[in-house]
Amino acid sequence: MRMLRYLWLALALWGAVHPMYWFMTYMSQNGWSLSALIDAWYVNASTTGLVWDLTIAAIALTLWILSEVAVRRNWIALLAIPAIFCIGVSCGLPLYLYFRSKPVA
Repeated sequence: MRMLRYLWLALALWGAVHPMYWFMTYMSQNGWSLSALIDAWYVNASTTGLVWDLTIAAIALTLWILSEVAVRRNWIALLAIPAIFCIGVSCGLPLYLYFRSKPVA
C-alpha cells in the first residue's frame, strides 16, 4: 500500500510539472498573456470540448473531495482543491488520492 501511495504522489508531481512545461512553452513563444493562453483553449471545437471535459471533471472531483472530507475529517486533503483549479486535474486527482491513502490510525 505504501508503494501505491508514493505512486500517487509521483503522478501528482508529474501532473504539476509536465502540463506546466507546455503552458510555459506556449506563453514564452506567444507572449506572457494569461488571457491569450485562455483564448487559445477555445480556438476550435476540439480544444473547447477538452476544456469543458476537464472543467466538469474538476467540479465533480471537488464535490467528491468535499463530501469525503466531511465524513473522513482528513482536512489536509482539501489542499487538492486549489491544486485542481490552479494547476490542473492531472495534479489534483493524484494528490487527493495520495492524501486519501494515508493509513488510518
